[in-house]
Amino acid sequence: MGPGSGPACDIVLNTALTDEERRRFQDTATIRRLLAASRTIAVVGLSTDEQKPSQFVATYLRRHGYRIVPVTPRGGAMFGEPAWPDVASIPFPVDLVDVFRPAEECMAVTEQTIAARIPAIWYQLRIPAIAAAERAAAAGLAVVLDRCTKMEHGRWTGTLHWNGMNTEIISARKPRLGG
Repeated sequence: MGPGSGPACDIVLNTALTDEERRRFQDTATIRRLLAASRTIAVVGLSTDEQKPSQFVATYLRRHGYRIVPVTPRGGAMFGEPAWPDVASIPFPVDLVDVFRPAEECMAVTEQTIAARIPAIWYQLRIPAIAAAERAAAAGLAVVLDRCTKMEHGRWTGTLHWNGMNTEIISARKPRLGG
């Protein structure tokens, strides 16, 4: 996955997850595999407001080659894609569901993701959806909880430090943009 994909320390963000939950739902190999293998990402809770984290993350991922499928009950279109009211309404295959909704709404998104046979779900940073993550894992989905797709992508492609963040990755390789 790019120059930053060499040996790395596990970044432990300020999280409410236990050590066991971090081991299960913040697994480095799972994160790297999802970022490398996923091409179509349904972003649940994608806002049209450019200042909202969901819009910022989706714009970043789109710039890095991912197809972004907007999921919002408001309808309309974003990024040249129609917005779907929920995961169950998406009529084509999706690789990953990226959730930007409050924890109390995550179980419904999880059940739709399972029913749609989407192989992975990612609950964004600061969404403590433990019960939903447990349900998704029990159904065989790959699960990431309390991490940001944009930050993780930047960390593993070697570009996150360009914004002044410590990635805790030590590498002598010079990162290349876009690669």
